Amino acid sequence: MALLEPAAPQDSTPYRTHSHGRETWLAQTATIVKSDSEVIGYFLTSARCGCFMQAARRLNIKATLLRKRLAQLEEHLGRTLFSYQGNGVLLSREGQQLQAHLVARAHEWRLPMIEQPLIRLAVAEPILHDILGRDLIALLRRNASVRLEIISIDSELALQAVEADVVLWLSGTDASTPGPGCATQPPRALASLNYLPHIAKRYSRLATRPDSLEDLADYTLVQWQPDQQVEALQPWNTLVRERLAAVVRVHVYSLMLEMIRCGACIGLLPRYMSCVDRGLIALPGLLSEKMQRQVWMAVNADVRHPQEVDMIVELIVSTFEGRRDWFD
Repeated sequence: MALLEPAAPQDSTPYRTHSHGRETWLAQTATIVKSDSEVIGYFLTSARCGCFMQAARRLNIKATLLRKRLAQLEEHLGRTLFSYQGNGVLLSREGQQLQAHLVARAHEWRLPMIEQPLIRLAVAEPILHDILGRDLIALLRRNASVRLEIISIDSELALQAVEADVVLWLSGTDASTPGPGCATQPPRALASLNYLPHIAKRYSRLATRPDSLEDLADYTLVQWQPDQQVEALQPWNTLVRERLAAVVRVHVYSLMLEMIRCGACIGLLPRYMSCVDRGLIALPGLLSEKMQRQVWMAVNADVRHPQEVDMIVELIVSTFEGRRDWFD
């Protein structure tokens, strides 16, 4: 990344301003565009955003670096380009003149427009909702220029049909189990999930908490419909299927969670849910058979933008490593 050098003697700084005339100092920008077009992009982005923090997110750099580069630009132009107003910034009169000058000559100078590659991320709905969502939001706060398409996978059919750069899905514990329909690099196992029925603490006192299948007769069971075809969850699916009353089937994962939290229902969830929501508690011992699934990740075999894909992969791996105690 090029940095504007401190002002040197008069003849050695190619775009230092020597005249206070408007035409003269604006004319120096042509030299700056040729030698350091990056700082021009910083200026235009900051002018559009009206906030150094948002501009830094858009440029994916630190705000301190952005302000340093803009201060160097002001120093070499001999003009104050920004004025502060509350938490935001406004262009000064000279800043407005510079912006108009640059916009008018953008086509002539071919000022760089940094186009971000589109990265497609396909994620199993529970993983997206429970584990990965917050870190993806944090990524957007840090880097407002990212182009990301997030695809929710809620069934095996959706997994087979998906086309994405990175795929994160739930399947059996065997690596030979079916994965995405698109060609991928060898899949990587990220975590093993154990499943247990869960209830909200607010609807169940310790002394009366159900600890047998017979006790469940007094509770409504809720099932997320995509789970009904999952072989690894058949003990729970059989229980729900045999119910003649007090059962609700939903197609929206978040709605199932709300019914457990606020509707006094019991539903099947990964054991980590008590870490996500401390108002929920697992009910071990109700079903004798163990229910387990594996979280898999695979990268498309034809990666066109490896640097951006690696950023997403590193975020996912870091997320799972940081929550390792959820799965052990």
